[in-house]
Amino acid sequence: MYIKQQMSESLLVAALLAIVGGYLDAYSYIARGQVFANAQTGNIVLLGYYVAHGQVRIAFLYFIPICSFAIGVFVTEYIKSKYKTHPKFHWRQGIIILEVFFILIIAYLPEGNWNILANTMISFICAMQVEAFRKVKGDAYASTMCTGNLRSGSEQLFRWFFYHDEKAKQKSFRYIVIIACFTIGAIIGVFITIRLDEKAISLCSLLLLLIFILMFVQIGKDPKNAITK
Repeated sequence: MYIKQQMSESLLVAALLAIVGGYLDAYSYIARGQVFANAQTGNIVLLGYYVAHGQVRIAFLYFIPICSFAIGVFVTEYIKSKYKTHPKFHWRQGIIILEVFFILIIAYLPEGNWNILANTMISFICAMQVEAFRKVKGDAYASTMCTGNLRSGSEQLFRWFFYHDEKAKQKSFRYIVIIACFTIGAIIGVFITIRLDEKAISLCSLLLLLIFILMFVQIGKDPKNAITK
């Protein structure tokens, strides 16, 4: 017996989102002041650095994207609470549409003085994406950063090599695919951003719209292994 499962936790969607994540990281670094806007660890470190040196005004510039990331998580959870049980429109599709909306705004923000706003919006987008899309085939992953994926993938490889765990083999393969796609996204992001500058980010909207369409597809799944929405 099979039930319907959302496409949002498939390897295909995870791979496409990882490409978007790598692309955004490359874009923010090249076109928006050499900043990695996807993850906030660097911003937190720099916030502490400038506070320690008494440069509060500069520290505040790093505090803004941190807050934006947190707000992105709040917004995602709110959308989830309102639309989780919608019969035709999956709440994660709403997140994708919001991402596309903000990406198109960023594409028309000039480089220079507008970089702070652009990076803040990228942080917001990445927070929504990483909060909404958290699992692939039931296993946790992140599409906008790779540290956790690398840790989990290495752990599963160890289990496969030393314990001959076939499930661990499959899981490690999925993490390798996601990391590879993130890298591919970064490579593509470098080439296109060098040529199109700030408008290069608009290409991500095409990938996100593809994901939006794919999410109308349902996948048959054994109820014993079904993944909740």
